[in-house]
Amino acid sequence: MAKRRIGSIKDELISKSKEAALSAVKIFNDPLIKFKSETFIVLMIIAWTYLLHAYYRSKGTEYRYFQKHGKRRFFDKTKKGAYKYWELERCLNEKRSPVDKNTANNLKFLIGLRHEIEHQMTLSLDDFLSGRYQACILNYNHYLKKLFGGRHSLDEHLSYSLQFLGLSNEQLQGKKLGAEIPKRLKAYIVEFDGKLDHDEYNSPNYSYRLLFKRKLVNRPGQADKVVEFIDPTSELAKTIDKEYWVKKEVEKKKYRPSHIVAAVQQAGFPKLRVNPEHVEMWKSEDAKNPGKGYGAEVAGCWYWYETWLNRCLELCDLAGDKYK
Repeated sequence: MAKRRIGSIKDELISKSKEAALSAVKIFNDPLIKFKSETFIVLMIIAWTYLLHAYYRSKGTEYRYFQKHGKRRFFDKTKKGAYKYWELERCLNEKRSPVDKNTANNLKFLIGLRHEIEHQMTLSLDDFLSGRYQACILNYNHYLKKLFGGRHSLDEHLSYSLQFLGLSNEQLQGKKLGAEIPKRLKAYIVEFDGKLDHDEYNSPNYSYRLLFKRKLVNRPGQADKVVEFIDPTSELAKTIDKEYWVKKEVEKKKYRPSHIVAAVQQAGFPKLRVNPEHVEMWKSEDAKNPGKGYGAEVAGCWYWYETWLNRCLELCDLAGDKYK
């Protein structure tokens, strides 16, 4: 009876989790709804919370808060006497969590964002952060299948929304973080992203980015989809320039100042520090001039490219023993 009860609650949690996730996608894709980001985030946090509750229940992990006195457990309860269950962040921080680091980063970003935008409509976030929302739902579908089997897959429910207009460069790359976004939200996004290393920031599990290519079909029988994925090792991929056009912007590796200085120090120049040496160096070179191609501002935060790292190494060589 106990096992049947456990299975029943687990199945109910999975069912409600899936319903919350599908509701999030449905609302976000509805052109008549303006409260997209806020609703999507709340529903997806519920979906992930129920999903992980179902997982911990299936593994026999206690996911209710309690205090332990001796061998006895005293469970924390609300004023009305209900058990207090782990919130999503607590589920992610559990050492037995099945969620990988980059997926957890995505969810922790959304949790923090929810705290910042609670009760406040911010339309500009819908486009700007859509890559992180896309990653969130794809990650969810992946773990839904991984943890509970393919029969729970949402594959058939997840598709691309139809557009009234062709996809512009701005739509594909996301809007710039402009003045219409409150300063505190800008600060939150910059601070969170700044704590991630290059690989974490560029992980598709953290933010899902696609390079779209418009296909000029001239042979009958070819796929007629808005978005078509191909194997990068296929013959078609090798001759792709002949059949596709694309506005291509290669994603360059980005470095924070501390990363640049650490790399230079490792190369044999231990006396170069972030401040004042590195600051003085980039100022003397006018390195933040966009026309020089040494770096770029992303979401209000400056990132250096590898060209600047190479230039720093050249300048250190030219300076003799100054930085050795």
